[in-house]
Amino acid sequence: MFETLAGSAAADPLPDGDLAFARLLVGAELLAADFYTQAIAAKQFGAVTQKYLAIALQNEQAHYQSVSLILSGAGQTPAVATDFNFSYPGGSFGSRRSIATLGGKLEAVFLGAYLGAIAGIQTPALAGPLARIAASESQHLSLWETELDGRPLTGAFPAPITIEQVSDAMDAYTS
Repeated sequence: MFETLAGSAAADPLPDGDLAFARLLVGAELLAADFYTQAIAAKQFGAVTQKYLAIALQNEQAHYQSVSLILSGAGQTPAVATDFNFSYPGGSFGSRRSIATLGGKLEAVFLGAYLGAIAGIQTPALAGPLARIAASESQHLSLWETELDGRPLTGAFPAPITIEQVSDAMDAYTS
């Protein structure tokens, strides 16, 4: 679906605000992929949860590819992992609980980022694909909520987060 959007972006330029959201979401997906890579490598979970972590990592990589196509279709070069230095508080990957706590915090930001982007974009054709990614991020958040307190469901209306709030939240983990 994003291939079509990427192709049309060159013919019909996207507004600067939409490109700013796409750049932010690319950064969020790179952070997410790094987090899941480290969570898997920590080997703090049983086989079933390790499998779900691997699926979440694959999802985040697919999200990155999709959102990157928005930028490349608009003639911009999307960021890659080597453009960032990812860092986490000490002990973040030392136990199941610390990983789940960080995972829940990050996924709440990622979900809020997509919801905020959907609310703020000017290009209607982007809303559907971004909503589908938000649904996936919600599933990831549910994984962490289940791990933390056994309850996979939270509020009925997850909150969107502004582009500034997402950027500020990600600053704690990227440089």
